[in-house]
Amino acid sequence: MRETALEISDQAESLRKGYQQEGTIPEEFGLPYVPWDDFKLGLENHNPIALGPARTGSESSFGRMFSANQLFGGELKTFVSHITGVIQADGIPVIVSRQAPRLQEIWKERAAYPEPPAFIKGSIEGGWVMTPEIGKEVHIFSDGEIFGWRRIQPRRKPVHRSLSPEVDYSDFKDGDWVVHLDHGIGRYGGLVSRQLAGIEGEYLAVEYADGDYLYVPAPQADRLTRYVGPDHHDPKITRLGSSRWGLTKSRVKEEVIEVAQDLLELYSKRETVQGYAFSPDTAWQQELEASFPYIETEDQLHVLTLVKEDMEKSKPMDRLICGDVGYGKTEIAVRAAFKAVMDGKQVAILVPTTVLAQQHYDTFQERMGGFPVEVRMLSRFRTPRQQSKILSGLVKGSVDIVIGTHRLLSSDVIFHDLGLMIVDEEQRFGVSHKEKIKAKRTDIDVLTLTATPIPRTMYMALTGVRDISRINTPPEERLPVVTHVSPYDPALIQKAIWREMERGGQVFFVHNRVKTIDAMKSHLAKMVPEARIGIAHGQMAEKNLAERMREFTTGKIDVLLSTSIIESGLDIPNANTLIVDRADMFGLAQLYQLRGRVGRGAQRAYAYFFKQRQKSPTVEGRLRLETIAEHTELGAGYSIAMRDLEIRGSGDILGTQQSGYIAAVGFHLYTRLLADAVNRLNKDKTSTRDKRELPFQILRPIVRIDLPLPVGIPEDYIQDRSVRLSLYRRAASILNSEQIEGFRNEFVDRFGPLPETVENLLLQLEIKLLAESAGLESISIQNGQLNLQYTEGKPLPQPWEFDSRVRFGESSVWVPLDLKKDNWDGELISILEGLTSH
Repeated sequence: MRETALEISDQAESLRKGYQQEGTIPEEFGLPYVPWDDFKLGLENHNPIALGPARTGSESSFGRMFSANQLFGGELKTFVSHITGVIQADGIPVIVSRQAPRLQEIWKERAAYPEPPAFIKGSIEGGWVMTPEIGKEVHIFSDGEIFGWRRIQPRRKPVHRSLSPEVDYSDFKDGDWVVHLDHGIGRYGGLVSRQLAGIEGEYLAVEYADGDYLYVPAPQADRLTRYVGPDHHDPKITRLGSSRWGLTKSRVKEEVIEVAQDLLELYSKRETVQGYAFSPDTAWQQELEASFPYIETEDQLHVLTLVKEDMEKSKPMDRLICGDVGYGKTEIAVRAAFKAVMDGKQVAILVPTTVLAQQHYDTFQERMGGFPVEVRMLSRFRTPRQQSKILSGLVKGSVDIVIGTHRLLSSDVIFHDLGLMIVDEEQRFGVSHKEKIKAKRTDIDVLTLTATPIPRTMYMALTGVRDISRINTPPEERLPVVTHVSPYDPALIQKAIWREMERGGQVFFVHNRVKTIDAMKSHLAKMVPEARIGIAHGQMAEKNLAERMREFTTGKIDVLLSTSIIESGLDIPNANTLIVDRADMFGLAQLYQLRGRVGRGAQRAYAYFFKQRQKSPTVEGRLRLETIAEHTELGAGYSIAMRDLEIRGSGDILGTQQSGYIAAVGFHLYTRLLADAVNRLNKDKTSTRDKRELPFQILRPIVRIDLPLPVGIPEDYIQDRSVRLSLYRRAASILNSEQIEGFRNEFVDRFGPLPETVENLLLQLEIKLLAESAGLESISIQNGQLNLQYTEGKPLPQPWEFDSRVRFGESSVWVPLDLKKDNWDGELISILEGLTSH
């Protein structure tokens, strides 16, 4: 304690002098701590009380009744056998576990004994055996004894945090380039209030050429999307009222039909290729899943179900799992790999770095240690002799799971019966590596894991070439990482390292130049002499790099000074401060991956991204740093990938010609036009093959609702303009009446009783959905009557099927409806439902 107190005193005094020199605090500023001598003197006036477990050799008869329980380390067969023995010996077994329901199922399957033990779902620090002088022995078993892992220590008040539902709709900022489906490319000018025909409403303002403005009614916010082009250059702004935009959109619509046909051919090929259909889960699979030391999130369970369904089909799986760092992608990979091995198939796990290969190897060994599964690692951490032995095992089939870097793609790696390939962080592999992956994936199942998919991967997922699943739910104890971006600041670095060391943590310091990394170590050693600093980079000898990473993992190093070799997958919960030198030189996905190295536990984590003090970063570098500073919320990986798509451009995802079309209408509208074309071609197909639900948004028909009703979200109901905009955009994307009802309940729950204008907004959404289903183009009031206008070419229903008051024209229906009546809305909905059914 004395050494710690004196160390704090030295650090505080150094900081105090630095702040006095800067003029931040006055010269007479007092000591912000109690000196050790004063602290010691104060302690002498009090009697110490020792808090903790009973000391060895306690004479207490009560203490002698307790003894340690047997450890099972995930060997559930042995555990079930032991419990049976306890019951037969007239003991009382009690199992307290977070996996109690699963353990109970395993007991029912495996135990021949009719009397079950007590299963309690919960978490305790450890189990014990109590042997009283009179009575039965009591055996308490915790997760520590059963699975070999300790109880996770919660914070004082664990609170489940869910992200705001409109987080995906909050990407419009004033000045952004946007695309209106009908009017073209302009600049977004914000959410404004305007009065039209005596009715107040909110509108999205868009500025076009020559200073012209278009005011889009807020309920039609889905007509606007953010512009993303093939590169970072500004698009050509549209002139309102000109025919150019209509011609451009028509040209792109025609051209995407060819691309849509290519996509449908791809779908067909995927449907016809025969793969291997894996068997349903085994009892061992259940045991493995029961040994998972955390509670799975709903997203994890949902994605796992999809993966298993894919594996059990005869069609080869090609699924992309997009989830934030630390959200549980690796556990899904573990379970999928185990499922494949249970059917006698081999599994290849491809990772970008040797460091990540080692970490995955340790994880798989730990998770599958209680089962007869042979796991091996193939990387430069292995000697030539070891590699030769592993290669031989792959050919013979004695190696079930192999984890490796691009070494796995070499021609001498031959499998006896490969059934599943898992690719972690696909964006880290080069083009040549990906071509080799494609060559191997023709008839085997492929599972790809990523936090920030690259533009091409995003495109393939958006267009349905690959199935995509997202894990959005953070682990319960996860906190967002506090992110700081600034010019290089030695004083701030010193404070950051001191603060992390004071709370017993460790620091990642990323310096991505091997030539000057030793000089940076000397610089840091002068700054923080008490810190134990270790260097790690890819040019080190394999043995030295492995040893250095082991030292950091075991806490023998305080600061790991490394290149970007730590970027992927490292999981060190005790490291909660990240410092990146020359951060403007890194890609956006790299910055996000680096930040994901910290904040993986319940402690608050900090990330510092420094740029060069003398020189300004490039435009792209500045945008990348701004983006990483803006997106600090949990689960931001997908948003960052979309932003990266915008900064870097969609590039040549489908060749030069397609890039030209993307430049003309923007990436989002291009994919919607493409989706629309695929959807129409799909409907024309006479094949009986399953019609797949496209995983991207198609163009919805335009329905104009022009009723004399005040519609909107009042400012005095929700003050935050950005939240109102996001809610409008969510409302415009609603697809069915169940979503409307859920939206209504959410409004009441979050913001209170609904004002009349919000009720009208929800009513308008319901009318709009029914009008879409009926094939209507607009609903308006004309000459005191309700006019329901059909889209061109749509056949009208027969007049005799409706009320005699309803009149039918060539392309419209007229209804004498009195809007002053209380039940006019019910009558309108009834008529629309009738039109929909006909």
